[in-house]
Amino acid sequence: MRTFGGFKSSDEFFYGEVRGDEVSVLAKPYWVDIEPTGEVLKLADVDVDLPAAPSKLIAVGLNYADHIAEMKRTPLGSPLIWFKAPSSLLRHNGTIEIAFPQHQTDFETELAAVIGATAKNVSSQSALDHVFGYTIGLDISDRDLQKSEKQFGRCKSFDTYTPVGPFVYADVDANDLSIELRHNGEIKQRARTSQMIYSVAQIVSFVSQSLTLASGDVVLTGTPSGVGPIRDGDELEAKIDNWPPLRNGVKNAR
Repeated sequence: MRTFGGFKSSDEFFYGEVRGDEVSVLAKPYWVDIEPTGEVLKLADVDVDLPAAPSKLIAVGLNYADHIAEMKRTPLGSPLIWFKAPSSLLRHNGTIEIAFPQHQTDFETELAAVIGATAKNVSSQSALDHVFGYTIGLDISDRDLQKSEKQFGRCKSFDTYTPVGPFVYADVDANDLSIELRHNGEIKQRARTSQMIYSVAQIVSFVSQSLTLASGDVVLTGTPSGVGPIRDGDELEAKIDNWPPLRNGVKNAR
């Protein structure tokens, strides 16, 4: 497994590969080319920033049977997809800002795939050849707006509503990974990616039939049951397998 991410050092942003307690600085985004500059920094001396810069951020809904049940929905027979604004991305340790504190706003933890090679009309058999790696994602959702509007773009695209990170992992088999979410230290979501109705390969293939997935794009693959509301002062910790957890605080937007 190889580990990549986005970092800042003295306010200068760069992509790098994490090797133990060091970061090898890359000349280009890792999904374009893994080209070390030769500069190596201590991981403890840099700030972890957004690990990806997608042109498109795709979300998938109703991909775990238990979540379909808790949302009182029925299976659609195909993946449910929509766009989230890339401007909603939030780094590890960033703060989620609740746009409408009077609304019910829920957490949803998800496996996210980062596209490595352009994918258009790819089969499910070859889809994983177009995936660079995986990271942890949160799909923060304004339920009041979701219930009142016919599409999900706005209710899930407010600034800070898509935390991702801390890192992206390549050379990973994502078919059966543990996934969990702790809300103020209490486990609220716990499942395995093998419980997904549609696998990553099936999702990438399905999306690519409708649009071109570009290198660097991010696809959120759906959340298991246990979703719940967030409030000012809350702390979220999302974890997949033995990867370092994605941690985010919560406050009301001003």
